[in-house]
Amino acid sequence: MVATALFRRLVMTSAKRESVWDYPRPPAIEPTARHLRVVLDGVVIADTTSAHRILETSHPPTYYIPLADINQAVLVKNSRQTFCEWKGSASYYDIRIGNRTVQSRAWFYANPTSKYAAIKNSVSFCADPFECYVDGERVQSQEGSFYGGWITSDIDGGPRGFKGGPGTMGW
Repeated sequence: MVATALFRRLVMTSAKRESVWDYPRPPAIEPTARHLRVVLDGVVIADTTSAHRILETSHPPTYYIPLADINQAVLVKNSRQTFCEWKGSASYYDIRIGNRTVQSRAWFYANPTSKYAAIKNSVSFCADPFECYVDGERVQSQEGSFYGGWITSDIDGGPRGFKGGPGTMGW
């Protein structure tokens, strides 16, 4: 198992990296068969090879995992809502495991716009405070408290970096 993960990393470092500056605006949506996992305190929250990813200029990919591949017993819908000019109105979940509650770090679009209909009945997770993995590689979270991109070794922010950190609001 460790050898397989090491092999994947070696292949990924020798392969061409994706630049977030090549991603389109409005964002693209595409299915992905990459193995995604979300874990909190040793509990697997999500595990899938049938997600979608959203690719938007200056952002690392955001993954949407089907509800069928999520431990729905830990999801607690809360009252938070936000609006995306492309996808529509988002609602949020808290994640509750035992006595621990992580607030508003998972979201979904109950009625996404037609271009993004494939993410209906799917949930996206911020990488922090979870342990999130893409093909066995632990992801880094996108800076800032609003965006939920997952940064892996095959994603490149270039000299400008990724949107989300201090000074990037007006990009």
